[in-house]
Formats: sequence, structure tokens, C-alpha cells
Amino acid sequence: MGELVGQAGEQLSRLVRLEVGLATAELAEKGRRAGRGGGLLGAAGAVAYAGVLFLAGTATAALSLTLPVWAAALIVTAVLFAAAGVLAAAGRAQLRDAAPPTPAEALGSVRTDVEEIKERAHR
Repeated sequence: MGELVGQAGEQLSRLVRLEVGLATAELAEKGRRAGRGGGLLGAAGAVAYAGVLFLAGTATAALSLTLPVWAAALIVTAVLFAAAGVLAAAGRAQLRDAAPPTPAEALGSVRTDVEEIKERAHR
């Protein structure tokens, strides 16, 4: 009987190590994907920022044909700040709703293992 308990303890320990390894591997892969995606989004943001600067210059130049330059620049600046406010509010709402990343596969496997252990313990 003592030998069976010892084997069960060893198997449980091995199972826990394997589950931790699975969770670690799953999170590492998610981290790599997030890093690549973040880099690409950063590059896209830099290019879009340059485009917005040129668009603001173009809009200011166009408005300055009918308004004083200072008024044209003020209007364009106000529009840009209003857009930034809307985007910031939307981004903040998205971040508030975001859930922390979890290794779904590993958690499901651990739940299955726990149920199996409970079942066998009651036999």
C-alpha cells in the first residue's frame, strides 16, 4: 500500500511538472506572437503619424486660402485634438474590458486531471 501511495505521489508530481511545462510553452508562444504583432502595429502607427502630419499641413494650407493662416492652423489643431480624445476614450474602454491572457489549453488539461484524480480518490 505504501508503495502505491509513493507511486501516486511521483506520478502526481510528474503530472504537475508536465502541466507547468505546457502552460509555459503556451504562454511563450503567445508572447512571441504578441511581440511580432506589436512591432508591426508600431511601424504602422509611425507611418500613419507621418501621414496625419502631412494631411494636417495640407488641410491648413487649403483653409488658409480663405482664412488667415493662424485661424486655419487653429481649426486643424482643434479637429486633431478632438479626434485624439475620441480615440483615447475608445482605447481606454477596450483596455478596461480586456481580460488577462490565460493558457486555455493548459488550464483545461489541469481541470481534467483534477477531476480524474478526484474520481480515482473516491474509488
